[in-house]
Amino acid sequence: MLRLDLDRAPAWLDLAPGVRVLAEPVSTSLMIAARTEVAQTVPPEADRETFGLAMAKALGRLAIRDWEGVGDAAGQPVPVSPEGVDALLEVFGIFEAWQARYVARALALELEKNASAPSPAGTSAGAPSTAPIAAAPVPTAQPAATRRRPARG
Repeated sequence: MLRLDLDRAPAWLDLAPGVRVLAEPVSTSLMIAARTEVAQTVPPEADRETFGLAMAKALGRLAIRDWEGVGDAAGQPVPVSPEGVDALLEVFGIFEAWQARYVARALALELEKNASAPSPAGTSAGAPSTAPIAAAPVPTAQPAATRRRPARG
């Protein structure tokens, strides 16, 4: 089932202890704007990692409205800016948290489309059974070398 979140207000996301950002919710227009920016700045032959980093930064520049716990070299708070967002996302732990807590939301709809049953244990744990449980154990077959052949008469 597709779950619609009609609350379009920005939300705070914790990215590291003491560091959080206020980000616009993921939307189609935001994703299209980020893709357009990346298409204009990243060559088509770029590898996936380069494209992924460019996309994460583009989304950050478009979505982040405010932040807390981000400062300059002297420790003074700095306002949000495109250059600041890029620098923030160059910190690997922050980048990973941004990917997991924000960018993954954009991909969640792709997962929602999957009509398969949930699999919390990594298998088909949530799927209905397709065969009934066996009523009694079946004896194990003997290896061919130990089978007795019927006598010919």
